[in-house]
Amino acid sequence: MCCNKSVVTRNGFLLNLGKTAACALHSKKMRIPKLASVFLILAGLVAYLTYVKWPAFSKPPYYHSTTDSRSDDDPKQNSPNLSADRFQYGIMFDAGSTGTRIHIFKFLLEENEAPRLSHETFKAIKPGLSAYADNPDKCREGIKELLDVAKESVPGSLWNSTPLVLKATAGLRLLPGEKATQLLDKVREVFGESPFLSRGDSVSIMDGTDEGISAWLTVNFLIGSLHGSDMTTVGMLDMGGGSTQITFSPQDEKTIQTSPIDYITSLKMFNSTHTLYSHSYLGLGLMSARLAILGGIEGQPLEGSQELVSPCLAPDFTDHWEHAEVVYTVKGQKAGEPIYESCYNKVEKALYRKVKKAEEVKEMSFYAFSYYYDRAVDIDVIDEKTGGVIAVRQYTEAAKKVCNSMVEEQPKHPFLCLDLTYISVLLQELGFPQDKVLKLARKINDVETSWALGATFHYIESLSRH
Repeated sequence: MCCNKSVVTRNGFLLNLGKTAACALHSKKMRIPKLASVFLILAGLVAYLTYVKWPAFSKPPYYHSTTDSRSDDDPKQNSPNLSADRFQYGIMFDAGSTGTRIHIFKFLLEENEAPRLSHETFKAIKPGLSAYADNPDKCREGIKELLDVAKESVPGSLWNSTPLVLKATAGLRLLPGEKATQLLDKVREVFGESPFLSRGDSVSIMDGTDEGISAWLTVNFLIGSLHGSDMTTVGMLDMGGGSTQITFSPQDEKTIQTSPIDYITSLKMFNSTHTLYSHSYLGLGLMSARLAILGGIEGQPLEGSQELVSPCLAPDFTDHWEHAEVVYTVKGQKAGEPIYESCYNKVEKALYRKVKKAEEVKEMSFYAFSYYYDRAVDIDVIDEKTGGVIAVRQYTEAAKKVCNSMVEEQPKHPFLCLDLTYISVLLQELGFPQDKVLKLARKINDVETSWALGATFHYIESLSRH
């Protein structure tokens, strides 16, 4: 007696194969008339054309099955009985304050595992979207230029199923709401004209906490911590110009219970659920913190000949400094008490009760990026290209050395004393002791350690849920 056979695909789709020649031959004891033999031959031919000559099942729009070495016309390529490389593409635009960058990711999908990054194509253009705030139409040319790079990188047959996303960060956060909306609407128009998969949520301003979570995903994916349930994840510290983020997966229930409710979130990725402690401190990025320590107020120009005078600058230093399109006159303060102690007091005051300490971070491994990295390069603790490690006390010791030497000589950078003092104090306020060692990297396995990769994963995962 014939049987019905079913195959369940990796994406949960059920494929009913029906009554085939294989089923008819299930019992060798059956006697088969000649007419039945003819029927079996015809049925076998139909089964071959249906399930071998053409694809056995359809994929959702975020899933692709292709190979680099075989053509699309090869019938063997789509046979469910033969192995084939499965690739998936994702396009992420990072619209920052100084430029717009495109990341085109090619992922290799493997059975019951997190995807592997097969290749990344990257290009950046300047200026950032915010430069076109008063003439949004002018942003079209740059977006189209980057989309041409995507067309060259993604096979044409996959254009309409490759997700296209733009996330804007600090540059657009600082713009008045109406101007930011007009720019984003213009990008949506260009995306809608492109051949790639674009939805209503494809263009948006990124929340600071999401930026931290996406960077955490990037780092842990690149070091392999998301490729197995028993892997230990690492924490992430990032410091931009306007905000700074901390994200880690707490192992101590006390951390979850004692933290503010909006610091704790749950993230499902690659069939695993992660509980994360993540917070973005708006206004505590290095440039915004500089302004606060110098005595200025965000977005408020100084009046007339007013100056910002600070002990964190060399006593004989005077210059102009631009932040968020406002130009300030800044000046060093004549030395009274030692410069480092004076600067330290200013930094402590600027950070007073603004940071939540997480005791658990003492015991965890952490990566640190952006200005943490740049200032470590400035004091020759790490190599600019390869990165390295740094202990919190090295920031502190370098701050003391740079600050106290400014009486005799100008530092390498006029704000180096202030920046190093701020970073060292901030890390301690976050819960990192002086002997804590941080890993510093711009790239892991030749891939940029930005939030873009993690945000691409997160977006593709949202497609799968819908």
